[in-house]
Amino acid sequence: MGQVLGAGLLAHVPTIMLPEAVRKDLNEGKELSLVPGLKQLRKDVFETLDYDTVIVLDSHWATTVEFVVTSAAERSGLFTSEELPRGMTQVPYSFKGDPELAQLIAGKAEKNGTWITPISDPHLPIFYATINLWHYLGRGLDDKRWISVSVCQTGTSEDFLRAGRAIGEAIAESDRKVLILASGALSHTFHKLRDLRKHEASDPKHIYTPEAYAYDLQVLDWMKAGNHGAILDDFGTFKKYKPEAGFFHYLAMAGALGEEELTAKGVMYSEYENSIGTGQVHVWFPQPEAGFPSAKNLVLSRD
Repeated sequence: MGQVLGAGLLAHVPTIMLPEAVRKDLNEGKELSLVPGLKQLRKDVFETLDYDTVIVLDSHWATTVEFVVTSAAERSGLFTSEELPRGMTQVPYSFKGDPELAQLIAGKAEKNGTWITPISDPHLPIFYATINLWHYLGRGLDDKRWISVSVCQTGTSEDFLRAGRAIGEAIAESDRKVLILASGALSHTFHKLRDLRKHEASDPKHIYTPEAYAYDLQVLDWMKAGNHGAILDDFGTFKKYKPEAGFFHYLAMAGALGEEELTAKGVMYSEYENSIGTGQVHVWFPQPEAGFPSAKNLVLSRD
């Protein structure tokens, strides 16, 4: 029987891929806490735990009529971002996939009232919500498998939970030991082009609105307390502050780990930081002593 050994809400912002001197220049001479946070997370978790596969819930990979899970045996190449080619150009990547687990995930979709398709096409695009985290957490750990799951852009929060349930059930049925990465931000509204260069520093005073700042902190307090039920129950409020990708990455993670029954307490691996208006942070949820609760096969109708 498979199990999840840990999960995290992790920031993938492009600035973490810039040279250190450039990062400091943009941040009033200081290093972003996101970078040493990922390095520490690698030491504490990715180089320590005995896991097989990393599942990235990729908030940058938008599909339309279904969720997609990568099912290639291997992915490699050079990544240049279509969004920010100045900062992410020809980044090399190479890692194993997990076709068997991908097929299991897709096989749990219908039971959970959703659609998930495994795609093994070697020309399938890859996105920096996966690449940036692999660069810090997976590079050089060649025996580990990495797969990504897309956000279906026509999906609702209920659809995201259903996809997560399918993932959780597939892991339980497998023999895999898994880490789940919810790759994305909290509130996610950018400052406009003519103003955004005034808001590149990481100080959260640059978050798009004071209200978004305050609610991000409330969500973080609930995460640190292990009160995932409160996040789910009050999700209608969070929608007002436009969490990245409808908060797919977190909701799918929660769906895989038991939703309201999930009480894993978040460990901060960075400060809460700004990125041109958006709320960024690394929070890790270690496996509780009793393990994570089972994914639920039910409809909670949060929309």
